[in-house]
Amino acid sequence: MPINYRPIQEDEYYFLKEMLYEALFVPEGQPRFPKSILDEPEIKKYIENWNQEKHDLAIVAVHEKELIGTTWGRRFKAEKKGYGYVDEGTPEISMAVKDEFRNKGVGTALLNHIETEYSRKGIEKLSLSVDKLNPAKNLYERCGYRFFEEQETAITMVKKIKKDS
Repeated sequence: MPINYRPIQEDEYYFLKEMLYEALFVPEGQPRFPKSILDEPEIKKYIENWNQEKHDLAIVAVHEKELIGTTWGRRFKAEKKGYGYVDEGTPEISMAVKDEFRNKGVGTALLNHIETEYSRKGIEKLSLSVDKLNPAKNLYERCGYRFFEEQETAITMVKKIKKDS
């Protein structure tokens, strides 16, 4: 199954909104969130005015011309921090892969690509937030993300990506 990975294109920014919804963890047996949750300030800040900030970065996974997943990152200010906030210099990343392409290495490859790109930009570490019950937590651990702090049902994880010279 050939999959290509590349930076998102401007005419594909709509895909970030689709994937932001997919990235919202819902425990087994619970109803999904209403789509209107994407309009809540604490959620929409992850994609609002995309690519207006210096360190906005998104990588897409493409299979046979279809966008099948993405990982994206953004730095937040302390007064407008995200769920996985560590500090103002650390981009917080999010990721989602369409159901039928999960557990096929797509998530791992997306993480590798965004880590490489951020490292090239001089970023030293990345952070993310994941629910304790989300199976993606295992993926993040396998990829080198480590516990930073816990808040209610979520864990903030961090990975150092810039190698010491």
